[in-house]
Amino acid sequence: MKSIKSILIPVLAVLISLSFYSCKTKKIAAKPAPMERVKQEPAPVKEEAPVKQEPVQEKPAEEAKPNFSFSGVHFEFNSAVLKTDSFSLLDQTAAEMKKSPDAKFVINGHSSAEGSVEHNMSLSVDRANAVKSYLVNAGLNAANFTIKGFGASQPATSNDTETGRALNRRVEIKPAQ
Repeated sequence: MKSIKSILIPVLAVLISLSFYSCKTKKIAAKPAPMERVKQEPAPVKEEAPVKQEPVQEKPAEEAKPNFSFSGVHFEFNSAVLKTDSFSLLDQTAAEMKKSPDAKFVINGHSSAEGSVEHNMSLSVDRANAVKSYLVNAGLNAANFTIKGFGASQPATSNDTETGRALNRRVEIKPAQ
């Protein structure tokens, strides 16, 4: 009985796999009928008397100056991972930066006052690097960015409330002086 099972199970497995394979290979072999091509004659061209047009002097288009006021990139607590609501802002930022590809920027990372000074400093640098990586992946030159981490030394608001701490977990992008 054991020998029959040991032979029968592999044979059934092979037969099932072959049946599935053969079902996939059956395809309709009919080809659609070729379409007839109809040649169209070009329409006759009527010649009209030339109309004198006064030359219009066009003013050169004024280049829109890029707007380099970027803020609103925020992070979760104890994380250097960008919040998804920051992606659209960073996409707009990248578009503005591409208008002036030679401009240099400083990316300032900040953190809330929770945790040790060393950890907050490291976290703020990691946050600034996360933004830099996003912008470089968007097609900007990495050499145009300088990273600075400030930890909790420059809070935007008070660290007394959770809302204030959430606003202090941020990255600011400023033009280099």
